[in-house]
Amino acid sequence: MVKDDTTKHNNLVQGVSGDGKSLDEVNGSVKVPKNAGFFKTLMAYTGPGILIAVGYMDPGNWITSISGGAQFKYRLLSVILISSLIAMLLQAMSAKLGIVTGKDLAQLTRERTSKGMGIVLWVIAELAVMATDVAEIIGSGIALELLFKIPLIIGILITAADVLLLLVLMKLGFRKIEAIVATLVAVILLVFAYEVALSNPSMSDIIKGYVPTSGILTNHSMLYLSLGIVGATVMPHDLYLGSSISQTRQLDRSDHNDIKKAIKFSTIDSNMQLFIAFIVNSLLLILGAALFFGTNSSLGRFVDLFNALSNSQVVGAIASPMLSMLFAIALLSSGQSSTITGTLSGQIIMEGFIRLRVPLWVQRLVTRLLSVTPVLIFAIIYKGNEAKIESLLTASQVFLSIALPFAIIPLVIFTSDKKIMGEFANRPWVKYAAWISTVVLIGLNIYLLFDEIIGLF
Repeated sequence: MVKDDTTKHNNLVQGVSGDGKSLDEVNGSVKVPKNAGFFKTLMAYTGPGILIAVGYMDPGNWITSISGGAQFKYRLLSVILISSLIAMLLQAMSAKLGIVTGKDLAQLTRERTSKGMGIVLWVIAELAVMATDVAEIIGSGIALELLFKIPLIIGILITAADVLLLLVLMKLGFRKIEAIVATLVAVILLVFAYEVALSNPSMSDIIKGYVPTSGILTNHSMLYLSLGIVGATVMPHDLYLGSSISQTRQLDRSDHNDIKKAIKFSTIDSNMQLFIAFIVNSLLLILGAALFFGTNSSLGRFVDLFNALSNSQVVGAIASPMLSMLFAIALLSSGQSSTITGTLSGQIIMEGFIRLRVPLWVQRLVTRLLSVTPVLIFAIIYKGNEAKIESLLTASQVFLSIALPFAIIPLVIFTSDKKIMGEFANRPWVKYAAWISTVVLIGLNIYLLFDEIIGLF
């Protein structure tokens, strides 16, 4: 049952309603110059967007994008473009929500619902974080196995321990975390840019690929893969994360111009970093098209891709062990950067929905253990069978499909509500575009969910 409390609504705009600050240890910890020029101010706000962007290029997206290129060449680049534009719209709204209200999406959703509903929403959000982490843990574990011949079970345990590294980084400051994630993303971008350059793709065909075609709707296989790309693009945990880390910059909410400036530069940062994610996803699809289109290669697993890049019968003269190693390095970088943001999201959701205040190391350890346990169980049961372990990726998408409406609908409602956002509420065109995107995303995810259920039987 939704609460209707005008006083609370007004307090939200001032950021004073009672639960404490989101990510309290880093909230408002980054100084912002008051009267600096455009570029100096932008540099101060640049950072949170890169933590958001890694969710859009995590290992869970890799197989879909590369398979899309391998099966349909460049024709699904238009789907990546549309998905990225929707992501930019929603993440800008998420950042604005946190800046204006001083609350994250989890806190606001909890305050607007009954205690029982709050618990239900918390469970769904936690499942979404677990589902997202599954792909990242699997990706990191397999990357360690490919690079260093570390048994997969040991690799998974190592990824569980990396949460301790995040605790150390938090002590060093939030800017250090942003810098490390940015470095990992740069590695991913450079690796795939290099591999795509070697593959010598057709630039004219790439440009044509960004133009939507009716063939996507009439070809069932192409439509299904398109739905997979779009449906997996917007991650529920990224919406919670974006509404929180936008508050890491110092802000005077009594100053209208300060709020306006924060929204402006946070949106620019978000869009710039999501553009990088768009480039990475495009490179993945282009790589799949340039190297694997017409080869009839099986690319359903990370190991398949790793092996194919060193097989001259598949990718021709450019095949080499180095290409495979670079792929594994990029996979490890993607997994590690994504696990950092996934752990932060887990804390935001736990504190926001159930208002649980426990020592920081306990929060992070619990979040990581919840995510790593199902992967570890599968790894033990199906030891040596990476195909079975990677099948968890499909199951994780089902959880994300279920969780998405419970994050995206409140976001659009809250940012469109003038009682909450005041003059910063969504403009009519933004509100309509957001609702259209919401309906499309939910519809696609429902379609995929039913398709997966039918596939089980």
